Amino acid sequence: MATVGFIGVGVMGMPMALNVIRGGYEVRAFDVSPAALDVMRCHGASTVDSAGQAAEGAAFVVTMLPTGEHVAEAVFGPEGVAASLDPDSLLIDMSTGLPARFDATARRLEDLGKTLMDAPVGRTSKEAENGTLLIMVGGEAADVGRARPLLECMGDTIIHCGPRGTGIRTKLVNNYLSIVSNIVVAEALSIAEGAGLDRDKAIEVLMGTTAGRGHLATTYPAKVLAGDLEPGFMVDLALKDLHLALQLGADSGSSRSMGTSALPFYESASDRGMGRLDWTAIYNLVRDMSA
Repeated sequence: MATVGFIGVGVMGMPMALNVIRGGYEVRAFDVSPAALDVMRCHGASTVDSAGQAAEGAAFVVTMLPTGEHVAEAVFGPEGVAASLDPDSLLIDMSTGLPARFDATARRLEDLGKTLMDAPVGRTSKEAENGTLLIMVGGEAADVGRARPLLECMGDTIIHCGPRGTGIRTKLVNNYLSIVSNIVVAEALSIAEGAGLDRDKAIEVLMGTTAGRGHLATTYPAKVLAGDLEPGFMVDLALKDLHLALQLGADSGSSRSMGTSALPFYESASDRGMGRLDWTAIYNLVRDMSA
């Protein structure tokens, strides 16, 4: 039975790690939260005191951390993964961070004869619990093939996006479209209400066209329009990922005017204490601003 070192067992990482256990792997978990490690032990994982210990003798090491800086610290910091990772093992970063930071970490590990691939996830914490995440993988075909049985414990859709670094870039392109579209939907509904239209009738029309095949067909009816703002994806996470996607666009000189325009809305929501609400709470913010 192969051992998986799992670094970062928070809101997304914990259900992912638990599904890895259910898939027949031995999981050795590390997190800065003692409470999270207590839960992991209750579900059959062993726990350790450092990222480096999680990597010792593991066939795979997974990082699921808030930022690329956290990943770099887990890899190269004191008692980090780099010193204990076996050259034949595979380090898989499933976090969402800045591609340039990921690239730097990967190159530095490569100089040590060790392999890092990116495999960020799409969908929400509910899919993480169900093992039905979409996973965007960047890496060599042989490494992806090796990792696929492990990834299939966590997701039902595994897409090999291309060489190393393409997974995280695809994730940010995907999030850019979703995060910016969120503002467009909120504005459209606010305009409809300002014009005296029946909101539900307007939605019925929009959902019958291309315009309604995104948030209106998925997140909005299930969350903000139902009065449910329990986060599937938090405003503060959307704000973080939008910053990352804007930097990705800046690096290549791409147009990003809608993202730049959307940024103040997410910042305002966070400043008003909405950061831990579902990202569709942006609709309520736009309605309040319009009023």
